[in-house]
Amino acid sequence: GPVLWSLPCRLVRCIRCPVSYHATDFCIPAGSLVLASNTILCPNHFTPRRGCRNHEHVNVSWCFVCSEGGSLLCCESCPAAFHRECLNIEMPEGSWYCNDCRAGKKPHYKEVVWVKVGRYRWWPAEVSHPENIPENIQRMRHDVGEFPVLFFGSNDYLWTYQARVFPYMEGDANSKEKMGRGVDSIYKKALEEAAKRFRELQAEKELRQLQEDRRNDKKPPPYKHIKVNRPIGKVQIITADLSEIPRCNCKAEDENPCGIDSECINRMLLYECHPQVCPAGERCQNQCFTKRQYSQVEIFRTLARGWGMRCCHDIKKGEFVSEYVGEVIDEEECRARIKHAQENDIGNFYMLTLDKDRIIDAGPKGNQARFMNHSCQPNCETQKWTVNGDTRVGLFALVDIPAGTELTFNYNLECLGNGKTVCKCGSPNCSGFLGVRPKGRKLKKKVQVKRKPAQELTKEREDECFSCGDGGQMVSCKRPGCPKVYHADCLNLTKRPAGRWECPWHQCDLCGQEAASFCEMCPSSYCAEHRDGMLFISKLDGRLSCSEHDPCGPEPLEPGEIREYTSEHATSYPSNERKAETLGSK
Repeated sequence: GPVLWSLPCRLVRCIRCPVSYHATDFCIPAGSLVLASNTILCPNHFTPRRGCRNHEHVNVSWCFVCSEGGSLLCCESCPAAFHRECLNIEMPEGSWYCNDCRAGKKPHYKEVVWVKVGRYRWWPAEVSHPENIPENIQRMRHDVGEFPVLFFGSNDYLWTYQARVFPYMEGDANSKEKMGRGVDSIYKKALEEAAKRFRELQAEKELRQLQEDRRNDKKPPPYKHIKVNRPIGKVQIITADLSEIPRCNCKAEDENPCGIDSECINRMLLYECHPQVCPAGERCQNQCFTKRQYSQVEIFRTLARGWGMRCCHDIKKGEFVSEYVGEVIDEEECRARIKHAQENDIGNFYMLTLDKDRIIDAGPKGNQARFMNHSCQPNCETQKWTVNGDTRVGLFALVDIPAGTELTFNYNLECLGNGKTVCKCGSPNCSGFLGVRPKGRKLKKKVQVKRKPAQELTKEREDECFSCGDGGQMVSCKRPGCPKVYHADCLNLTKRPAGRWECPWHQCDLCGQEAASFCEMCPSSYCAEHRDGMLFISKLDGRLSCSEHDPCGPEPLEPGEIREYTSEHATSYPSNERKAETLGSK
């Protein structure tokens, strides 16, 4: 049908090319020359002056994906640079432009950017509107496509253009690539001011977006609501025979049979009681999945992270919040969906590994739990329960949650290098990126407590050998924060090590130096010099893996499987795969 534009949404058009923008400073790109109320000359028609140093196109010396240097593919329109391998593309012929430039993305007024001045380091600045700068700066010579920037720290102005600026991002104030060597007092001040101003502008932008969404009565992206998991293709949903379902020892006359504070063995082992088997009968309080005893929640528009989910009433620690429901697919279908998303620039993923053969995808079909955002300091966690013989994923409260609080959990997405999604959770311990461990993470010490449900106990050490996955007599790593334990036999040790012993996860397998990157499924680890070609980001679950454990590799290990090691294997440790519970960026 016809689209009716209100007055604020009128369009202005470039007189030289077929581009148009909404007539607001938030849409019209910086450097545009306004000719009339509905016509402009856009920055695409900038012509660099010969001999002007600040008109020379300059590219960064590091990859925008991994932040490493080397042989880079440079954009012809902006400072962006990439490794061809990081973009997974063939070497292009002739001029090449990055995705943002091909999509027509331009700098805008009231935007924090990094600016290159001469041959000096990249400096943070704010793009200023020509109407808001001093008259002497307005009178300086400038052409179509140039815009003024106000440098933080020094408060100087400069006219520049797109090929010498790139957007500032959350966490950039600590980027060694942009700062270079040494930080003087003025530059340090500039970084602090840029970080503060960036947060202010982000808050303004998000509040403006929130108001626009409310004014337009904008709804969350469409999806089909389902109540239970739906198998797709060859995937099977398991149903156990009643004789195979475990019985607990609770009784109907107990105060809270099978409740959170009870001694129900099924609840401790994350088994849901079956209504036809449980001795407590109708009084059983351990059937929250089957009865869908979800907390009352509402979907709302957050300021920083799109749509989110918050509770409508108080939730106590340990309480069931919701089941994570979606389509249950296999690895082949999962890879196909990820490929489709990448080809169509779809950035939101709702996939969570259920077990070694099945993944829950709540993207096209799911329930309200799909809207729960990530946090480095979450108030909920995922737990895998066995319900009527099959595995189901539930979200449970980690702490007491007051009504009106946004519900979050940690996606646990592991990434390599700096090619990560910026985290906007705002937690005091936020790592800055999805997949990076929260700052200041400390493991709680064990304390003597009365017997309580298993999910309430915080363990200092893992229970299973990191090499073979079995329990028994263990040797523990003494490095602070490392919870890994091993069988002495798996490490080829004849006796328990004495003193401050550190496990092999912290030393490079090839040279023995301090490890910089680790396989998340086995003790394989490598230093910065030797990690190239040895570790990969799994296409399936985002975990950093060696070739043995990449689920998309040619011969991945099954859970608990130990490969017979021969001279072909460089690593001397047997290993077992531990599937990651991961959820893509939302």
